[in-house]
Amino acid sequence: MKKEVFIDTPYITLGQMLKEEAVISTGGQAKWYLRENTVKVNDEPDDRRGRKLYPNDTVDVPDAGSFVIRSKQGE
Repeated sequence: MKKEVFIDTPYITLGQMLKEEAVISTGGQAKWYLRENTVKVNDEPDDRRGRKLYPNDTVDVPDAGSFVIRSKQGE
C-alpha cells in the first residue's frame, strides 16, 4: 500500500518530500540520507535531493515505505 503525498504545487523535490513525511528531520539531512540509502523514484535509484517529483510519481524509501505523489487540484 502506497502512502499518498498531496502537493498543491506543480512538483515537490525529493528532499522536501522526505522532510514532509518525517523520514528526515531537516532538509540538510537529505543529502546524507540519499547517499546512505537507496531511494527509488519510479523504480529507478535516485540520490538527487533536488529531483522533481510530479503527480503519479512513486517513491520507495527503505524502512519508511512507498509513496505516491498526488495533486491537491485533482489533476
